[in-house]
Amino acid sequence: MNILLVEDDPRIADFLLRGLRAEGHQVQRAANGHDGLALAHAAARQTAPTDPATVLVLDLMLPGLNGMEICQTLRAAGVAIPILMLTAMGSLEDRVAGLRMGADDYLCKPFEFEELLARLESLARRTQPLQPVRSARLQVSDLVLDRESMKASRAGQPLALTARELALLELLMNAPGRLFSRERILASVWGHSEDPLTNVVDVYIRRLRSKIDEGHANALIQTVRGLGYRLEAPGTAQTDV
Repeated sequence: MNILLVEDDPRIADFLLRGLRAEGHQVQRAANGHDGLALAHAAARQTAPTDPATVLVLDLMLPGLNGMEICQTLRAAGVAIPILMLTAMGSLEDRVAGLRMGADDYLCKPFEFEELLARLESLARRTQPLQPVRSARLQVSDLVLDRESMKASRAGQPLALTARELALLELLMNAPGRLFSRERILASVWGHSEDPLTNVVDVYIRRLRSKIDEGHANALIQTVRGLGYRLEAPGTAQTDV
């Protein structure tokens, strides 16, 4: 996605910039209401139908123009960029007011990063063509995962995988070539039950690699040092999206 972040708190902005960019998204930031409005107008003029979805993450309390005023101004001008409003004011009246001003979704501070990602992805899907129905069978090279039976095989030989290993494998196979950060893998496979500083992701990647790649000429699980992991067939183009 192309994410427009309008947030004046430098700590929150830095956290979101690092996290969203680690997920592969393009992020532009404005620190006040006037710059945020200009950023949104510029994005609306420059966005082409084939470009990645653009989503505006808009703080409510901003210097200059507040989030409500920005939202109202954009909608009055016919700018249809999806807007996710962030606020520490979580009353029903505040949420209703923001939605009536034209916001598409509302997230109260403090929030979990994984929930923010899920809401952004939901907003982005609304602006994109419908995707094909989820396939019951995933295949990358000679590695196959049957989602219905949750059984995996490589080169026709069954793989003895635990439930957690299967969940990790499904995540990687669902987007071949995509780079997944450790933080995204941890949140997607383990939820919020694990300490974010744990090395459990690296441990399970090693286990998965030993079961999938050992004994085969072509390794499918790739490590991108300092960034994360991807699963891809040899010779395919890398897609860091």
